[in-house]
Amino acid sequence: MRKYSILVLITLLIQTTSGQNRNISEGLIFDGEPYLSVNPANPQHLVAAWMGFVFQNRVMIKTRISLDGGKTWSQSQTVPHVETGYTSADPSMVFDNNGNVFLSYIDYDPYFTSGAVYLRKSADGGLNWGNPVLVIDINADPGQMPIDRPWICADRSGGENDGNLYITTVNATGASGPSYHPYFIASYDHGETFGPWRYADTTGWLAGLMVRKPMPTPVVTGNGTFHCIYPSYIISQGILPQFILATSCNAGAGLTHNTVYSSGSSVAVTDTTAKKGYLLKADPSNPDHLAFFNLSKENGDADVFFRESLDAGLTWSEGIRINDDPAGNGRMQDLVWAGFDNDGDLAVTWRDRRNAVDTGYMASYEIYCATRRNGSPVFSPNFRISDTSIAFDEILLGNGNDFMSVELYNDTLSAVWGDTRDGKLNIWFQRVTIDGIMVSAQQLSGEMLPDIRVFQTGKHTLKIIAEKTRHIRIFNTSGALVLDSGPLHGSGSTELDISDLTPGFYMVNIGTDAGIVNYKSIIY
Repeated sequence: MRKYSILVLITLLIQTTSGQNRNISEGLIFDGEPYLSVNPANPQHLVAAWMGFVFQNRVMIKTRISLDGGKTWSQSQTVPHVETGYTSADPSMVFDNNGNVFLSYIDYDPYFTSGAVYLRKSADGGLNWGNPVLVIDINADPGQMPIDRPWICADRSGGENDGNLYITTVNATGASGPSYHPYFIASYDHGETFGPWRYADTTGWLAGLMVRKPMPTPVVTGNGTFHCIYPSYIISQGILPQFILATSCNAGAGLTHNTVYSSGSSVAVTDTTAKKGYLLKADPSNPDHLAFFNLSKENGDADVFFRESLDAGLTWSEGIRINDDPAGNGRMQDLVWAGFDNDGDLAVTWRDRRNAVDTGYMASYEIYCATRRNGSPVFSPNFRISDTSIAFDEILLGNGNDFMSVELYNDTLSAVWGDTRDGKLNIWFQRVTIDGIMVSAQQLSGEMLPDIRVFQTGKHTLKIIAEKTRHIRIFNTSGALVLDSGPLHGSGSTELDISDLTPGFYMVNIGTDAGIVNYKSIIY
C-alpha cells in the first residue's frame, strides 16, 4: 500500500434494526424534554421518559424501555396524574445499585394553585411505576413555588449513604420573590419518604434578586459527595454575576460553597428563545473531577463552553469553546447536555445551526457531538449525530423543549432529543460510538459483511471495490457532504477524484444492494 493509502480505522457496524435516528415517542401533537437513564449494571438496559400530550389529560409523563441498547423498545407507559385536571412536566431519572429506577417529575394544576414534585419507583426496570411519593409541595415555601426543574441524582458510592436520593428544584414562573433560591431535598430510605427541604444557597452565597430562576444542576460523585451549581448575582457578594458550587460530604446535612467563575453581562446569552440550560457532571473514575457546561457569547453568538475542576471544585479551568464552527459566525448553539463514561471519557452534545442559512434561534438545526478521551487535553472534531437537517418550526418557541439527554457507557453514546422534522415535536433516539464512527447505519441484508475495499491509489484518487455499489458519498467531520459519486448502477469498482479534499478525517459512506456501510478514514 502506497504512502497515500487511506487508513481505515474502523470498518463496519451491523445492526439488526435501522441505525438511523429513531422516533421513540411517535406522538401526534407534542412530545418534549426527554430524559434517558442507563442501568449501570447492564448498559443495554435503557429507560427513556418525556412529556407527551394525551387527549383529555393534558401533558403526561411517558416512558419506554429497551433491553438491547435501543434496537427495540417496549410499548410506552403513561404515568397517571395525582389529581384529575393536573398536567405533568420535567421528568428526570436515575438507577440505584440494585437495579431500581426512580422517576422524578412535576404534577400540578396548570393555574399553579396546587401541585408538587413527586417520585415514583420502578422495581422492574421501568416497565411499571409505583405510587407517587411527595418530594416538595408548591406551597412548601409560601409564595415561592419551589417545584420547577426537579433533577434527581443517587448515591451509588457503596458507602454509608449508598441509595440516598437527592432532588434539587427551583422557583417556578410566578414566584412572588423578593429573593429566589435553589432547593435541596433528600431521601434517606431509598425513596420511601423525603425529609424537610432546605435552601442550597446561604448567606454570602445567595442566588439573589436578579436571577429569577437559579436552577441548581446536581451530581453525586463516586465517593458519595453531593455537588450542585447554581447562578447568582448579588453585588454585595461580587460585582459580576457568578456560578456557585454547593458541596456536601454528609448527605446534605451541611453545605459548603465556592465560586466556579464570574463573568460580565456582555457574554451572557440574552436571547430569550435560546435554550440556555447549564449542566454539571461528575467523572465516575475520579471523584475529584467535575465538569461544567454552559452557553456563552464570548465570540458574539451562543457557543458551548466547558470548564473542569480536578480538585473537587476548589479551582476551575478557564472556559473552552467546544463547537468548532467558525467563531463569531452568528450561528447559535444551545440545548447542551453531556455524559461521562465509567473510564472518564466524556461526550458533549448540543443543537447546532452551523449549516443553516439563517442566523439566530429560528434557523434550521442538527444535533452535534464532541468527545474527549480520559487524559486527553483536547476534544475531538465535532460530528453530527442527527441524520438530517431539521427546518425550524414555531412549536420550538413554546415551552417543553428545553433539554436533550445523553448517556455514555462502554464507549457508546445513547442520545435522545426532541425535533420537528415531521411537523410536530417528537422524541428521537440515536446510538453512536464515542469516536462518531457511525453517524448512521442501515440494516444489511442477512448478517454477512459485504466484501468492500477502500484505498488511495494516488494523491488524488480514491478507489472503492464493492459488489453492486449504488452510491459513494464522503462527509467531512462537520457532517457536510464534500463528494458525491452520483448513481453508480451496481458498479463493482469506482475511482473518485479527491484532489479537492484536504488531508484529514472523513466519513466514506458506501451504499450497496446489501445496505449502507460507513468508514471513518484518514486521507493523507
